[in-house]
Parts: sequence; C-alpha cells; structure tokens
Amino acid sequence: MAQRIAVIDYGAGNLRSVAKAVETAAKDCVAGGQVVITDSAKAVSGADRIVLPGVGAFGQCATALRSVPGMIEMLEERVVGGGAPFLGICVGMQLMAGRSRERGTHQGLGWIKGEVVKLDPVDPGLKVPHMGWSQVSMKLAGMRHDAIGRLEDNGEAYFVHSYHFDVDDHACLLATSDYGESITSIIGRDNLLGTQFHPEKSQHYGLAFLRAFLDWKP
Repeated sequence: MAQRIAVIDYGAGNLRSVAKAVETAAKDCVAGGQVVITDSAKAVSGADRIVLPGVGAFGQCATALRSVPGMIEMLEERVVGGGAPFLGICVGMQLMAGRSRERGTHQGLGWIKGEVVKLDPVDPGLKVPHMGWSQVSMKLAGMRHDAIGRLEDNGEAYFVHSYHFDVDDHACLLATSDYGESITSIIGRDNLLGTQFHPEKSQHYGLAFLRAFLDWKP
C-alpha cells in the first residue's frame, strides 16, 4: 500500500510544484507515495509523511500556519509526539527554529534550537536575496544521518532566500552552502529534516533528496 504524504496548505508555499516533485520522486521509491495537498488537520493525522513548504516572510508564514484550525496541535501530535517523518522546505524549514529576526522577532515551532538571521555575505558583490544555484556540502554529522547519507556531496541546489537558520546545536547542521559566508542548507534530527534550498526546483539533486526523504525510516 502506497504511503500517504501530506503537503500542508497554509497559503504560503509553491504547493503544486512541491507536490508534483514529490509525486515524481515517489515513483522511484520502494513504498511509492500518494500525495495530498491539504489544510485539514484531520488529513494530516492520517499521513505517513508530512511536508511543510514555505515562501515569503517568516512572520507572515508563522501567522498563516497558526491560523489553520488545529494544525499546530496536530503537527505537535504527529511529528513531535508520533515520530512521523517531517520535511520543511525554505521558510517551512525556518519555521522549525525557535525564533526569527526577520522584520522584528517572531516565534517559530521551536523544534530545533537556533534562530533565523539575515544573510550577511562578506563580498559586497553578492546580492541579497541569494537567488540561484549553490553547492551543498555535507557535514560529518550529516553523512551519518540516515535520511541523506546516500546523497552526493557538493551537489547543486536552487536557493531563493534573504535569511538563513543559525543552528545552535551543530549536530543538527547536516549540510552547508557558501554565499560569502557559510549558510545552513540542510538541518535534521530524529524524524525531522529541513532544507533551505528548494528541492522542487533543484532538478536531479532535488529529486534525489526527495527520494531519500521518502525512503527514510527514522
């Protein structure tokens, strides 16, 4: 029986492109995958895996997610309490932080300690937002993480962001990229995984990442 994958709709993500990429990746996975885009906490309760996309400002996305009836409570129940594999993408990943400094201070889910801070490349020729392709370099901790252990090192992924996740516990920092400074590109612990880049826009590397997430058994 195909696993059920919930892509959460809270009005703040590239839902169709994310869902299509996950569906494409699932075709090459052992368990397959049935993808549903949903704003229903009940639908999330029955999902085997959960994906939280995100595009826009952190504060607006956090407010939008909290406005979906029962969604925060269900995420806490299924992800934190139930151990369902979870993937946050871009701002969806940043929402896993304790707080963000984007346009004020905003509270996140607090699942991985750290805060979201503005990009500050030392090279004045590098513009913010960081928009385009960058290499993703695995950290030693990341190579030991089951979800991404088989991914190629220095694969290229597509980024669009002005802020990044400054992680407190470097055991949760699985991969970095360089943009005039070292920036967080993949985080994770236990059943949690997050990417600053957009796997749905990252072609070969993005599909390989999504396949790894779908086959992962935390």
